[in-house]
Amino acid sequence: MSDAVVDDIVALLPPLLQSVEALGFVARYLHPPEFGEVMRLIGSPDADLRAELPRLAAWPEAFAYLRVPLQATADHVTAAFDGLRKVESGDGDLVTVFRALRHLPQAMEALYPLAVTLPPVSDLFLDEDVRADEDLRARLARPKHPDSGVFHHDNEPGSRGGFSFYVPETYTPDRAWPLVMALHGGSGHGRLFLWSWLRAARSRGAIVVAPTATGPTWALMGEDADTPNLGAIVAFIRSRWSIDPQRLLLTGLSDGGTFCYVSGLGSDSPFTHLAPIAASFHPMIVSVADADRLRGLPIQIVHGRHDWMFPVELARQAQQALVAAGANVTYREIDDLSHTYPREINAALLDWLK
Repeated sequence: MSDAVVDDIVALLPPLLQSVEALGFVARYLHPPEFGEVMRLIGSPDADLRAELPRLAAWPEAFAYLRVPLQATADHVTAAFDGLRKVESGDGDLVTVFRALRHLPQAMEALYPLAVTLPPVSDLFLDEDVRADEDLRARLARPKHPDSGVFHHDNEPGSRGGFSFYVPETYTPDRAWPLVMALHGGSGHGRLFLWSWLRAARSRGAIVVAPTATGPTWALMGEDADTPNLGAIVAFIRSRWSIDPQRLLLTGLSDGGTFCYVSGLGSDSPFTHLAPIAASFHPMIVSVADADRLRGLPIQIVHGRHDWMFPVELARQAQQALVAAGANVTYREIDDLSHTYPREINAALLDWLK
């Protein structure tokens, strides 16, 4: 690699990675009344990124394998900031913010292939508490199994009913691995939601599957085409990778969390643990659930005290109803969480799954 390209990478990576992290901060701490303050806190890492981007144009074609993913990542990052700045200036609304933030997982997908080549990129996809683990970093850089990494099965953007999944680069078939099935929120997509989990799964060793609902959102009313689809996906993964039958977690955000109750409490559910996050709840969910299934079932409820879509009282009611029905309930109420995904909870969920 030429010295000029190395110099360009050294100049470009810090503002690029800082911008990705800043978008992650917005996605985690977004609360409509405090949007302006969240934007103030992240500063302007995108300005530094834009200043360095012209460097990519001068790279020889031999370095396209680096330039193309870096440019695609930067395009998504700058598009996200453009949308956020538009709202910050008073020209847009909460829908504009959500649309802008959809660029974040697309940026992460574009960047991820460089994790094996560029150590700072690899660190972005690791929890902070394991970034100093040199043995783990070395094993991640030398995948042992050909069927490890990120995969998409009939899950192109805009499609319904497919799934995306991640198998850690450290995967070996000689031991059983935990499986996490993570359900996106209403109008979401599994290909995007996968990236909410990849950092923790890569850090701690878990296979993560992010399916996409067969309809606009999960089958919360009417005919349920999603539960059979989830069962088929689990069967597919278990037929090809070594999965621990005692560690099958069904979790999800918002509508995905509500569907954890609807589907996960069924007598035929393959999941051993449930973790609805920022979910709605109605007592009828418990009244129609299988009593034997509920008894002793590990359920972890995660909800934000500032949730503006599904008030926290719904989660408290869920805790009471599920405990009364005999479930083994852990309740986590996060003081500074609104109706967003608390990515920091993933490590705790994986520890709980053990």
